[in-house]
Amino acid sequence: MKNVVFIPNIDLGNNRNSSYQYSVKSWKAWCDKNDCELLVWEDLLYPVDYMKITCQRYYLFDILDGNNIEYNQVLMVDADTIVHSDCPNFFGETDGKYCGVMNDGDYEWVLRSIRGFGDELFDGMRIHPWNYINGGFQILNKNHKEFFETMKNYYNENSSSISETISKLKTATDQTILNLMLEKNEVDIKILPDCYNLQDLTRKNLLYIDRNCWWTDELHFLNAGWVYHFNAIPQNNMGRDASYWMKRTYEELYK
Repeated sequence: MKNVVFIPNIDLGNNRNSSYQYSVKSWKAWCDKNDCELLVWEDLLYPVDYMKITCQRYYLFDILDGNNIEYNQVLMVDADTIVHSDCPNFFGETDGKYCGVMNDGDYEWVLRSIRGFGDELFDGMRIHPWNYINGGFQILNKNHKEFFETMKNYYNENSSSISETISKLKTATDQTILNLMLEKNEVDIKILPDCYNLQDLTRKNLLYIDRNCWWTDELHFLNAGWVYHFNAIPQNNMGRDASYWMKRTYEELYK
């Protein structure tokens, strides 16, 4: 049985997924190099007005089983990522545990999200931000099927409250719920180094998005990690959004 990389590439008709091709191509190259199987998820399970795409991904095991895919471990990774061609095989670093990378970005956002979702949906529950993982890079295995069932059941039983809270807080969709549920269900988590999900590159001064930047217009982040997550990029006067950086990064690494 091979390890699997599962990546969403859902077309909602708004052209948002046009740059996801670069993510898929990079992960395909990495999978071929590391004897893994790539599974690209392209079809919605529910309308997004009922369940966000990020929440639907917890049907991962149903998708795998429904397509008769044998697997050992699975990486569930966001489509706004590019993996470096020399990235090591992180599946060997999991110790068979549920793995993620700490959310290293806007701490005000994280704290506000923990407080908001905790108060609205979890009876005032709190977790430490240093134990809060980013949902865009999760490694799991068959031992975590039960937890994903719990996630699915929780959503289906509380869908209205969840939708209202997401709309009210405007901080997260599934990510904070995931972290609170991991804590509540006492899931044994291994935090992997941030090189496997290098996030929020703007705040790390790794994206050249203004001609007044004091650093040079180079892909400095290629020397700062192995998996680049192009999230939280603000509007800028150079028009360099996630699509720009994904295309440029892919072409520098793979062409």
